[in-house]
Amino acid sequence: MNFSIPSDLSGGLYFLDGKRSTIESSTTFDVFEPRVEVCLLFDDVHYLLCYSLQANLEQIAYWEVKTNGKPIYEARMDIESSADTLEYFGGVSAAVLQGDQIDLPGGSSTRFVYTRREPYGVVAGIGAWNYPFQTCIWKVGPALAAGNAIIYKPSPFAPASAVLIGEIMTAAGLPNGLYNVVQGEAATGNYLCVHPLIRKVSFTGSVAGGMAVQRQSALENVKPVTLELGGKSALIIFDDSDVKSAVATAMMANFLNQGLESSVLYNLPCHYGTNLSTTGQVCTNATRVFVQKGIFDVFTSALLKECDEKLIIGDPLHETTRVGANINEPHLNKILQYIESAKQEGGKILRGGKRVHPHGVENGFYFEPAIIVGLKEMLRLSLRDFSEVRKSRSDSQTNSAAFPVQDDARAVREEIFGACCILLSFDTEEEVVNRDDARAVREEIFGACCILLSFDTEEEVVNRVNNTMYGLAAGIFSSLRNFSEVRKSRSDSQTNSAAFPVQDDARAVREEIFGACCILLSFDTEEEVVNRVNNTMYGLAAGIFSSNLSRCHRLATKLQAGTVYINTYNDTEVNVPFGGYKNSGYGRENCIDTLRAFTQTKSIYVNIEETTEHCF
Repeated sequence: MNFSIPSDLSGGLYFLDGKRSTIESSTTFDVFEPRVEVCLLFDDVHYLLCYSLQANLEQIAYWEVKTNGKPIYEARMDIESSADTLEYFGGVSAAVLQGDQIDLPGGSSTRFVYTRREPYGVVAGIGAWNYPFQTCIWKVGPALAAGNAIIYKPSPFAPASAVLIGEIMTAAGLPNGLYNVVQGEAATGNYLCVHPLIRKVSFTGSVAGGMAVQRQSALENVKPVTLELGGKSALIIFDDSDVKSAVATAMMANFLNQGLESSVLYNLPCHYGTNLSTTGQVCTNATRVFVQKGIFDVFTSALLKECDEKLIIGDPLHETTRVGANINEPHLNKILQYIESAKQEGGKILRGGKRVHPHGVENGFYFEPAIIVGLKEMLRLSLRDFSEVRKSRSDSQTNSAAFPVQDDARAVREEIFGACCILLSFDTEEEVVNRDDARAVREEIFGACCILLSFDTEEEVVNRVNNTMYGLAAGIFSSLRNFSEVRKSRSDSQTNSAAFPVQDDARAVREEIFGACCILLSFDTEEEVVNRVNNTMYGLAAGIFSSNLSRCHRLATKLQAGTVYINTYNDTEVNVPFGGYKNSGYGRENCIDTLRAFTQTKSIYVNIEETTEHCF
């Protein structure tokens, strides 16, 4: 099949009743509600769609690059993982959507209950711009497999991929009207949310957007929603880790796609389903990198060396390009604002952090991935020094909660969503629990920004990882080491470090940047880093890097994230649930949970006897 990219993206990007159309040429048509039986035709359509994506991989990937700006090698992986998604849901739907028979108490052979999973009818999907093709498939695949019709609204910044998917679906035999595309901004999304005939909404986007979807969906109806939102994820690297492997993981968590390329670079397993954009525009990116102090300097040097060697910025259509363009100029300017905020809040930009103009594509929206350290480090106090500080303060200041040390740089607190890496150090677990208040640490940057934060103990880093409103994913990387000796070496005055929280308040640490910004933060203890990691409204993802698997599993239970990675990062498989804790979302995508979420359960009581005893 041949597909051409429209020269004018403002027209011809609606897909209604099985064909492309414009607003002017579109006529209204009845939106029918599918019958409640599972439509077996959908199984065949899913397989045909899968084969169509595989057969037209290069053409579709080219379209995705033109729409989104990501490197061509990464776009290919997006299409391949989308094909896997369709194949998966086409294969499991019949088995997963079966009902159950339930025997009633008393052992009656004539009375029982059975359940049915029935589609909602018409559902809506609202997608994001960072993975326009894949996000659409993640919603359309399970919705159709469950027997629904779907109206999909792509991001206005990446409107074309959804229309291309519609044309492929029609060619594969999907009945007209089951998949439709409407374009627009927030007003269009609001209309879908409040419409009484749309029975469910699935949304991927920012936390603010998710809250709006939830509000609008409850204005006039009781309507279930699935929200896959932003994150401010953290990667914890203990000082017993292999530095080379830890650096490779940090690169994957911030800058590189863990597909064929990173497999070659780092001799790691290849996962086509991994979602990691080289421009940092990924909701799970671990832009807060907590590095234990024992290896902080060595790790930082090694990371800088790898970035200089591997992060090739250029035309996304070139095979050698590893860092593509950001989605548009306003988003690029937002990332640059986080960089300036980080500087104002004491951060030091070790590399990158500026707009660049690669040869041949000088006018594009390119950002050099940044590594940031030192955010509010001048304010950080170890617990060893805290008693002296307390003595020097007036009686009115004896409550340590009144004067927490805060890393409040904007780049540490907010999601940059750009190529920025921020490094922070810490002393104790309790300190790090409450310390990560910088905006780049607490908010989703949504760009290739890696925020490195050091820590001491498991408890510390677990609390720090969990200190966010997001909860999508986390990773753990470590080798065997017993922290009992470290604990024994601490003074009695340091045992209750929760009384002296150290805050990571920098904006770049707290907010989602959504750009290639890596923030490095140091830490001392487990307790400290756990508290610091968890000290955020997000809870999308977290990572732990250590060879001590007991520690890794222990911390994994403490991190407040929907996905936790141990000695890896940003793997995404279609048969594994994906979603966040706290403000990072509600519900799950991928896996059988998503398929069931597009259905309603009906319980049917049966009495096979013709007579019924009177109850009075």
